[in-house]
Amino acid sequence: QVRLVESGGGLVQTGDSLRLSCAASGNTYSVNFMGWFRQAPGKEREFVSTIDWTTSRTQYADSAKGRFTISRDNTKNTVYLQMNSLKPEDTAVYFCAAGVQGRWAVPTAYDYWGQGTQVTVSL
Repeated sequence: QVRLVESGGGLVQTGDSLRLSCAASGNTYSVNFMGWFRQAPGKEREFVSTIDWTTSRTQYADSAKGRFTISRDNTKNTVYLQMNSLKPEDTAVYFCAAGVQGRWAVPTAYDYWGQGTQVTVSL
């Protein structure tokens, strides 16, 4: 089992920045990639970004490209999501997820999920 704990969410204004963190513990050796999804009220969970745990190869949703940066610190078993130029449409609960294999942009590829952290961007 792998436990994921997110932190760093909050209430910010349009144009502000936030950095989300996701600390992994447990059998982390089994994980090949970790990423972020988000879910706004009344909407489906959507892919944001993922990073390969070994190669640092990354993938971003179109909505995140140019504004968000995913990174990892293997020594701390932690993945970060730096979010800049935030917009009201970025408001959602952000979930950290970890997986072994599968298509990164698909939620079913992930075996472990965190509890989520709320990000609210006001006008």
